[in-house]
Amino acid sequence: MSRSLSKQVRIHLEKARESAILAVDIYNKPATRFRSSAYIVLMCIAWTALFHAIFFKRKIKPFYRDSQHSGRYQKRDGDYRAWEVAECISQYYGSGNPPVRRNLEFFIPLRNKIEHRSMPEIDLEIFGECQALLFNFEDVLYQEFGASYLLNESLSLSLQFSQLRNQHRDSAIAKLHQPIAKNIKSYIDKFRSSLSVEELNNLQFSYKVFIVPKLANHQSRDTLAVEFIKYDPANPEDMEQYERIVTMIKTNQIAVANPGRFKPGDICKEIEPIVKKVVDSNKKFVASSHHVRACYFYKVRPKGGDGDPKKTDTRYCHYDEAHKDYVYTKEWLEFLKKEMAKPDQYEKVMKIR
Repeated sequence: MSRSLSKQVRIHLEKARESAILAVDIYNKPATRFRSSAYIVLMCIAWTALFHAIFFKRKIKPFYRDSQHSGRYQKRDGDYRAWEVAECISQYYGSGNPPVRRNLEFFIPLRNKIEHRSMPEIDLEIFGECQALLFNFEDVLYQEFGASYLLNESLSLSLQFSQLRNQHRDSAIAKLHQPIAKNIKSYIDKFRSSLSVEELNNLQFSYKVFIVPKLANHQSRDTLAVEFIKYDPANPEDMEQYERIVTMIKTNQIAVANPGRFKPGDICKEIEPIVKKVVDSNKKFVASSHHVRACYFYKVRPKGGDGDPKKTDTRYCHYDEAHKDYVYTKEWLEFLKKEMAKPDQYEKVMKIR
């Protein structure tokens, strides 16, 4: 832990990381039947501690105040009453509603049900959301505290007991997981149905993967047994490759759907009409200059040749290592629309080099 961080930040950061590692450890234990429930509770603790670390780093005390009387911080059993995860989400994201937030909000009622009543086995039902919850935790951890605090050195892909998949085994698994309480299943279905198609398919809400055997013509000692392959639906070449993998199932790659990303040109098509209206009807907003300056001004990606290109603000921008370029989120598009609609903001942004 860096000594540049305050004691409060370090305490909560360590708690966040340890809780997340323990959550994954329990989830990956093959004999554990309470895995999803334990995982959800521990990950809620991890997220709460992470948010508290962030707030303390920002010199914000994440405690409730007594608004009716003195305005002092409330206490419970001698300790300050800290914000729970729902309040932390509200304070951190404000009016923003990104898929990461929706994923967290999906788990809060489930966590409450786990704490107060018997919980059925729901591993298969919510695996995608569970995986996204962990990946999102890593993204925010990296974004707020840097690469040295990531968990990826501690975590590994869970081993599978059998490669045999047949009708009888699938039926047995389905039968094992039948006792999902109606109210739990109803909640899950209702929450998912409340999302747009774009939100439902966003990997930050639910991380869905295909795992297929990898065939290699030339084995080498440094060949990876498992590779995570990013997929950009806005790229026709990626789309063609992905569909070929899913259809033919030839390689042991994890093909990952990554919807909702925009190329710079797509962003510019949306922003240029705003610039023409607010600034000047003759103004343009092009990817090679204006959009790049906006990225530098708001620090969503590093400047060319300036350090690690993967160090982006993951709320808005992701680096495509295969193509050595960047793709952008809907949140970035909406944020930039609001910024360019402000008087004089375009001129401020264009001054950066």
